[in-house]
Amino acid sequence: MKLKNVSRNFGLWLLAAAVVCPLLEAQSSKPAPEPMKLKIGDVAPDFKLHYFDGSDLKEISLSQYRGKSNVVVAFYIFAFTGG
Repeated sequence: MKLKNVSRNFGLWLLAAAVVCPLLEAQSSKPAPEPMKLKIGDVAPDFKLHYFDGSDLKEISLSQYRGKSNVVVAFYIFAFTGG
């Protein structure tokens, strides 16, 4: 009997959370920033990424290479995810 009550209460709690959380998020969220509109030939904006050099996690930025060498940025969807 207690297990039924616990299961029912947990189910009601999950239902309430599913209804309330999106409402709270919608109230507190700011409008999304305007996406950048880059064209071919535009200078890329500076950004930072984390990388692992085999022993430690480090941070690197595009500005470290600006004017020193060419940089190619490639994004692989699902890279290293096993899917």
